[in-house]
Amino acid sequence: MLASASPRRLDLLKQIGLVPDLVQAADIDETPLKDEAPRALALRLAIAKAMAAREALGPAADGAVVLAADTVVAAGRRALGKPQDAAEARRFLELLSGRRHRVHGGLCVIDADGRARSRLVTTQVGFKRLSEAEFRAYLASGEWAGKAGGYAIQGRAAAFIPFVSGSYPNVVGLPLVETAVLLAASGIDITAADASPMTGEATP
Repeated sequence: MLASASPRRLDLLKQIGLVPDLVQAADIDETPLKDEAPRALALRLAIAKAMAAREALGPAADGAVVLAADTVVAAGRRALGKPQDAAEARRFLELLSGRRHRVHGGLCVIDADGRARSRLVTTQVGFKRLSEAEFRAYLASGEWAGKAGGYAIQGRAAAFIPFVSGSYPNVVGLPLVETAVLLAASGIDITAADASPMTGEATP
């Protein structure tokens, strides 16, 4: 089970040959705690999402493997969530313009026996200095909506980013190497031919 409604995370899993047998967003409060660092927030939310999704499964949780992830864009110690409107997206982009920031990806996998494994992955991303025309065009595109930090590296914002250090798919929404490691430890054999859906068994 993938505890996320993000089409980007689903596409990334498909990229490594995995298709969840169930995709469902976990309903949790994503409000940061007082003085909570962005990296701690990303990991806490990923674990909370996995636990909430497993609980929502009820009796069906027995034998299920649950994967959850959370992405937090951090400008210094400030966590930039999903902008509520274009004005907030503009403020986020102004913070990122001409500087480097970090993208923290929290991961949690709960295996069929209920054991949770988690990991935090951090990627450094550099933005060029944006012109007024670039601000306006990007905001008008609407691509910022629903994106942590107000941008999508896999979309139009790729033209703003000359530097990435670390996992690129982590910035998109799911660090694949670390995801594969956690899933393998939880009984999902991604090396099997056509190892989908995410049950741990290869399909014929």
